[in-house]
Amino acid sequence: MQEEQSQDLEKEELYEHYNFVASEGQEPLRVDKFLMNFIENATRNKVQQAAKAGNVLVNDVAVKSNHKVKPKDVVRVVLAYPPAENLLVAEDIPLDIIYEDDTVIVVNKSAGMVVHPGHGNYSGTLVNGLIHHIENLPTNSNERPGLVHRIDKDTSGLLVVAKTEFAMAHLSKQFFDRTTERLYYALVWGNIDEDEGRIEGNIGRSLKNRLQMDVFPNGDFGKHAVTHFKVLERLTYVTLVQCKLETGRTHQIRAHFKHIGHTLFNDERYGGDAILKGTTFTKYKQFVNNCFKVLPRQALHAKTLGFTHPKTGEFMQFNSDVPQDMIDCLEKWRTYSENSKDIELD
Repeated sequence: MQEEQSQDLEKEELYEHYNFVASEGQEPLRVDKFLMNFIENATRNKVQQAAKAGNVLVNDVAVKSNHKVKPKDVVRVVLAYPPAENLLVAEDIPLDIIYEDDTVIVVNKSAGMVVHPGHGNYSGTLVNGLIHHIENLPTNSNERPGLVHRIDKDTSGLLVVAKTEFAMAHLSKQFFDRTTERLYYALVWGNIDEDEGRIEGNIGRSLKNRLQMDVFPNGDFGKHAVTHFKVLERLTYVTLVQCKLETGRTHQIRAHFKHIGHTLFNDERYGGDAILKGTTFTKYKQFVNNCFKVLPRQALHAKTLGFTHPKTGEFMQFNSDVPQDMIDCLEKWRTYSENSKDIELD
């Protein structure tokens, strides 16, 4: 009996469970496409295999993959984890540690480093490096050691990592209660009219492109999200802004700024790798392409991180330098702007 229970527990750990409620505005859509819109890294084949196995349910009834989801339907699915995602391997990866004590670590993550293993990225991640650096890191609800928040692969900057169960609980509550301080620097397309402002709009996975997050201003979908911004520098066709997160949703800054018409510079996933503002001159196109080469990622850096230390109760604030690729890109735009003062902004 104990052996059977052990096997059942092992099986349980190999699966991930999802539960979604279709919005009131949901148009009829195949359930496999519906689930692909909401589950990151889910392939159509993976969802269809789950349906064949009877693991896709709509309103508690098993359905085929071509079943049409309608408004307010409750969709549940059980998907098998890729085996490699369950294997966390310690790797000797250099980490830029800004601060460390027996309770927390603050890491300055370089652009291009994935935070935790996932589909297609099973090694070389920040977590692989962390578990080599520290044994017995506590795990969060998603079984990810030490993590209480994350930043995107191609975003650089600061993260805090918990070294104890108490620190994880304490820091997680701070992020939930929005008492942490998080400031980002972003270079966005266009000349923002206001010197400072507030962007508010629910953020959820795009219904058209499952790799993107979208803003739902009417609040009928997604999670509440607020970003405050302040203009730091206007550089003709781009603007350097400081962003303060009131909430911390996936791709929040990227989605919010696209929503207000100022997509992040060279943000491939959100269309910022096209020339969105400027002239039609060949020399200008070449200039922008040179900027893309200097900064081959979205122009976003997590510059400042503040939190209350779980053990001492002291509020700690950390700052990181803007990385060289962003500095080089900004210098190019400054030179261009100096030489283009008479150009009318569009």
